[in-house]
Amino acid sequence: MLFVAFHFAVIFTLFSYNSHARDNQKYTISGYVKDSMNGESLVGANIFVENLSKGASTNQYGFFSLTLPEGSYTLRFTFLGFQEKKIDVELDEDIRLNVQLVSEAIQTDEVVVKGKKDDENVSSTDMGQVELTTEKMKTLPALLGEVDVMKTLQLLPGIQSAGEGISGLYVRGGGPDQNLVLLDNAVVYNTGHLFGFFSVFNPDAIKSTNLIKGGMPAQYGGRLSSVVDISMKEGNSKEFQVDGGIGLISSRLTVQGPIVKDKSSFMVSGRRTYIDIIGQPILNNYQGGDFKNNSYYFYDVNAKANYKFSDQDRIYLSGYFGRDVFEFKAPYGAFGIEMPWGNTTATFRWNHLFNDKLFMNMTGIYNDYQFEVNSSYRQVDFKLFSGLRDFNAKLDFDYYPNVNHDIKFGASYIHHQFTPYSAQFSGGSSDIDTDNLDKKNAHEAGVYLQDEFDIFTNLRVNAGIRGSFFQHIGPKTNYKRNRAGVITDSTEYDRGEPIATY
Repeated sequence: MLFVAFHFAVIFTLFSYNSHARDNQKYTISGYVKDSMNGESLVGANIFVENLSKGASTNQYGFFSLTLPEGSYTLRFTFLGFQEKKIDVELDEDIRLNVQLVSEAIQTDEVVVKGKKDDENVSSTDMGQVELTTEKMKTLPALLGEVDVMKTLQLLPGIQSAGEGISGLYVRGGGPDQNLVLLDNAVVYNTGHLFGFFSVFNPDAIKSTNLIKGGMPAQYGGRLSSVVDISMKEGNSKEFQVDGGIGLISSRLTVQGPIVKDKSSFMVSGRRTYIDIIGQPILNNYQGGDFKNNSYYFYDVNAKANYKFSDQDRIYLSGYFGRDVFEFKAPYGAFGIEMPWGNTTATFRWNHLFNDKLFMNMTGIYNDYQFEVNSSYRQVDFKLFSGLRDFNAKLDFDYYPNVNHDIKFGASYIHHQFTPYSAQFSGGSSDIDTDNLDKKNAHEAGVYLQDEFDIFTNLRVNAGIRGSFFQHIGPKTNYKRNRAGVITDSTEYDRGEPIATY
């Protein structure tokens, strides 16, 4: 491992040295590409330099950077569904170029539209990657009229569903728990509503979905099978906009608009099912209304806001909250059970542009998954809780030394708190509470470095390396038992004390 890291560092140093050596009389064109209608950044927009047959594409925040020799150039800005824009530049100094593309709708005779070049599958290093927009997903048939990200992904090659109507993914043999699912960089541990029939992702709040089925870049870690990276809309920075829909299962409403026009915007999207409301009249009349207090429903809320201080600094704050709630009460009130479960995420991001070649994204993430069972029988109450809570900090850099290199590097840290189970029991003269008996804490960290570069005209390489670290820590008591299950010894670990390191 050290041998590989050493050689990679040597290669990286040589390329950096050569790029600096050739940077005499070179200048940088950088900026952002956005939608002229709503100010949303366009992820993956293409910038092509006609004179050199070279180009670049925008990152997750719509930023691009090109370093070229001094001279005159024609830049072509393209993105599927938008009009192409050509800009002539005289490059004799560093240029900041922010471009807005106009959406395009053409009614004409039958034409063949290609979103990518004919040789994209052999000229790109993004093997196994599929990018989807909400507009594409809405063109597919949907179960009960509900557009669903996870259901759409199940239709792609190399992916199988976890079962009929279930939202889990089996990617090339890997289980659903081996997929890294991110919503604005926050991990989503349970992606299903209605016991897995629908996903937790409201299509009205989603801007783009990127699925990586193989050859995962070094910037991702922690899973074996695939990555589903989902980005929420930033909000219309031009004008207020209200969207909604009424379906057979649920209704949704999205409100977005500028806080300060062209500088700050927000988006709030909510969705709720009304299975409980539709089913209530049936339950009220079933067997004399004995089951009228039974119900099931789910709801979720997505929210996002951003503020642009300047071209160098911008902050984002986004969050998700969703719950499923199942309630059952037996006739005459002898037995009752309530089961709420769901995810909570919050993401804070700061984009900073150090210079025309170095882009930084600093992220703070909180995510929490909870599952509860609250039951009662006569005078006995029982509560079971299971959950997982993370605090995550990430630092990512994009570095563009010249037109032939796209370098990414960064580090991340996560503090995990696992609660496999927590039981509370009360009845008569007996009370049991195991809340603090089996909680587990852990550190997880990672560092990565990758570079995508051209060696020759027809040879492009994406090389990267990642180091991962996981450590189980206290407080905890480990018990040693004999064959009969009797405790014979115990070991105490203080808070933060290492128990096992990987």
